[in-house]
Amino acid sequence: MNWIALIIAGIFEIGWPLGLKLSQQPENSKWNWIIFSVLCMTVSGGFLWYAQKSIPIGTAYAVWTGIGAVGTLLVGILFFQDSASILRLLSALLIVVGIVGLKLF
Repeated sequence: MNWIALIIAGIFEIGWPLGLKLSQQPENSKWNWIIFSVLCMTVSGGFLWYAQKSIPIGTAYAVWTGIGAVGTLLVGILFFQDSASILRLLSALLIVVGIVGLKLF
């Protein structure tokens, strides 16, 4: 259950930079997206707190930030035309390999 909580925390970790990005778009309501970001931070932190009850702190933090980093990278590529160069994608793959390694070992 704690690994599921950690994955949920990582998914919400994607939400706050997305909300901050959307708050900068002129056609969007700035404050609604900032509030969304704060809510995502809060939920993400809560699930991380729960996950750390049985997952070592270093592993939990690395997985949490890794999910957030790779997820945010993918959101940027898919929705904001961020670069999808082979080096960026390979770098993200290295993060995923590190996350899997922390889970397995």
